[in-house]
Amino acid sequence: MTFPYEVTAMRRDLHSFPEAAFLEYRTASIVAARLTELGYSVRVGPEIMCMDDVCGLPSQEDIHSAQSAALANGAAAYWLEKMPNGQTAVCGEIQRGEGPVLALRFDMDALPVHESASGNHRPVVDGFASKCEGRMHACGHDGHTAVGLALAEKLSHPDAEWKGTLRLIFQPAEEGGRGAQPIVSSGLLDDVDIFLATHVGCQLPSGQIALTADGFLWAEKWNVTFTGQAAHAAMCPEEGRNALLAAAIAIPGLYALPRDGQSDTRINVGLLQAGRTRNVIADHAYLELELRASTHEGLARLTASARRTLQGAALTQGVDATIDVYGTAISAASDPDVMERLRDAVCFTNGGSIVQSWPIGGGDDATFMMQRVQDRGGKAGYCLFGSDIAAPHHASLFDFDETVLQTAVMVLSRFVELSS
Repeated sequence: MTFPYEVTAMRRDLHSFPEAAFLEYRTASIVAARLTELGYSVRVGPEIMCMDDVCGLPSQEDIHSAQSAALANGAAAYWLEKMPNGQTAVCGEIQRGEGPVLALRFDMDALPVHESASGNHRPVVDGFASKCEGRMHACGHDGHTAVGLALAEKLSHPDAEWKGTLRLIFQPAEEGGRGAQPIVSSGLLDDVDIFLATHVGCQLPSGQIALTADGFLWAEKWNVTFTGQAAHAAMCPEEGRNALLAAAIAIPGLYALPRDGQSDTRINVGLLQAGRTRNVIADHAYLELELRASTHEGLARLTASARRTLQGAALTQGVDATIDVYGTAISAASDPDVMERLRDAVCFTNGGSIVQSWPIGGGDDATFMMQRVQDRGGKAGYCLFGSDIAAPHHASLFDFDETVLQTAVMVLSRFVELSS
């Protein structure tokens, strides 16, 4: 199968086939194949992921299903065989003389969101809406991957003016904060001198570029299971232990936790599943939630309070509560040197108007990569490419102004040249 190389066409192709975290087999196959064609040395899966640090790995059934779907939609079996057990990370590396080691991160995963079928939704109008029921690129990662591949092509050209080692990292499972740490633990970033991650949108208008994202939130993602005892709801309810009721008590308790005077905090329960049928005391309930704070100390206080709330709710019904940490994210700050190179790159390419910093209002586990590079003496940054969006990130009507794609390629290309 031939895949489009032009950046907008590639974005639209990827948008049509969204893949969830650690299941990005079609996307990773396209990336690996294209990087190989361009002359990059390609490493995938176990070569660049430490599985001891993977949280929330999909079931083997889901992995096999994703692999089969990827093959049916044009993925190469050669690459899929090199990515067992959800290990879908890809790294392309190319060397050009003496110089620094430069690394850029591009995330690939989609979200469990049903894309809108509205006649006003541009992906529907232009024929590139999701073909995968219940999954959608609702955060712009299709654009990030397309930019990464277009950048790979531009910088592989003999006329590209850079020296050193260029490492392009295509990361799985950014959503939920699960994909970066296994890559970090593999040692892939240990010799990196300059690292950069990017994002499109984030409420930054088209035509603007933020030299850094401000306000990354520390975060933990939890899966919580309440386990009780089933019983007939009319004949012997006293013999049951109601897991559903424990969850129902816990949720308003979580939202009622007091605000923190020293840290901005967020909490959200995004999924509740419980019970089996109307006349049986529910013996099982399952929650997915996330906790965020602007400081590490604030997150520690919030998680301690949340644990007490969940265990207290379980105690009221005599059920057990198990908390599994599903993903994490930390805060990080861009180095001034990286920001200045970005400023020069934007000015040189007339890429847009410059914003010094922009509040991201969330998290990205690329911060683990930033921290590793900085801890080992390198410089790291995170910039935002403004793009008008049709609806908020993670919404079913999300879409972004695609003119940002070519802008990002031009600015990042110049950034690499200035950093070498």
